[in-house]
This record gives sequence, C-alpha cells and structure tokens, in this order.
Amino acid sequence: MTLDIADFSEGPLRAERDPRGVVTLTLDDARRFNALGHEMLAALQKALNAIAADEGVRVVVLAANGKAFCAGHNLKDMAAHPALAFYQELFAQCGRMMLAIHKLPVPVIAKVHGMATAAGCQLVAQCDLAVASEDASFATSGIQYGLFCSTPSVPLVRNVPAKMAMEMLLTGDFIDAQTALERGLVNRAVSTDQLDTEVEKLVAAIVSKPRVAVAMGKALVYQQREMGIESAYQLAGQTMAVNMMDADAQEGARAFAEKRRPAWKHA
Repeated sequence: MTLDIADFSEGPLRAERDPRGVVTLTLDDARRFNALGHEMLAALQKALNAIAADEGVRVVVLAANGKAFCAGHNLKDMAAHPALAFYQELFAQCGRMMLAIHKLPVPVIAKVHGMATAAGCQLVAQCDLAVASEDASFATSGIQYGLFCSTPSVPLVRNVPAKMAMEMLLTGDFIDAQTALERGLVNRAVSTDQLDTEVEKLVAAIVSKPRVAVAMGKALVYQQREMGIESAYQLAGQTMAVNMMDADAQEGARAFAEKRRPAWKHA
C-alpha cells in the first residue's frame, strides 16, 4: 500500500512526495487558520494511515499555508454544537490522529510559522522534531476561554519541563520561537528565510540513515519513556539486539571495522 497524492488534491490538506520518500503534508485551510475540525482531522488521519503502510516513505514534514500554522480546534464550531457526544467524538478523533503521529514508523517534522495555539501547539509537541521561524508563537490558550487545554497537555509535558508547561497551561500566555527553543518545544528557531533550509538539513540527515534503525529507534524512545528504568533498559537492550541482526546494522559494523563508509541496503 502506498500514499496516493491524488487523494489530497482537494480539501483542507495537501500532500506532496519527493523521490527520496519525503512526504510533505500541508494544512490548507487558511481561512479558518488551519483549525483542527472534523474534516481536517479526518484528512490527516487518512494520510497518516496511508503513510504508516507505505514502506517507501522516509520522513514526513508537517507544514501549513496562510498566516497561522494551526489555531487548534474551532471554538466557534464547538459553541454551535453544545452536546457532550459532539465534544467527546471531536477530542477522541483528535487523540487518534495525534497517536497516529506517535506510532508512525518514520519521523515527523513540524515546520512552524505563525501561531500554533491550543491543539495546534499540541500538534507541534506531538511531532518528533520541530523547526520554527522567528515569527512563530505558541500558546495553550484554552484557559483564556474557560477550557483547560487537557489534551494538549499530554505531549506538552513530555516536551517541556513541568513548571514551564504548567505556566503555559494555567496562563494561556504566548511564548515566542526563541522561548520555545529554550524550553524544548522546538529543535530550531530560525529566520523566516531559513525555515526551508533548516527543515531540509534535518530531512537530509534522516534519509541518509537506514529506515529500519530509525523506525525501531523512534518506537523504543517513546515506549521506554513511559517505563521504569529497569524495564526501560531491558526493552532497550532487546531492541538493540534485534536491530543488530538487520543487514544494514551488520554492514555498518563491517564498515566501521574496515574504516569505510557504509553502503546501506535499505536506506
């Protein structure tokens, strides 16, 4: 199964793929600041499901069109549907999409410009890596409207030190790209004209590595994070042993011993 780019020629999400297997998913609902409504969430879920089954994909870049990266859920739409069942399904749908990013066997890089608020900030935190332009800003702003950003707090506290996360969650105040970098929410904070370049540096570094090792490593890092240290070491040791049986790991060891560059079989 492979990702069909034609499936995303209409609607709120665009998809592109380059010859290296780098897929760019672009949120394209600028009029609503790329809000995570049912349609956007469904499109993202469809794309992520297809990517998960496509062994030719190496990296996903998550970008956005318009002035904002993502303004989170559409509060106007939520106010128009004051029903518990509606809210439960919306947040469950969003949770499934976020977990799909978490479980994806390839890294996901958020390419952030403009504001990323509430579930939009959650989306940045959920990605494996993030590069932000100097005009980017971040907030878990639901508390400003009486709604504590509970679901955004899940990846936020796994990125940002607890007291810094609580300050964002309790005040709803914005932080700029440099502060987001200092707190660990993003990997790079760069000038706007360098955003593409910095994202490409990360992409190039990843696609030059064996896909199997990257996939196993991503899964291990997140799984062991939720464990006690003894269980984490057991899982990590087993993962490395299995990884070492892969042909590319064997080639890497031989290349090291022979003082040459590895010739990956499944890069």
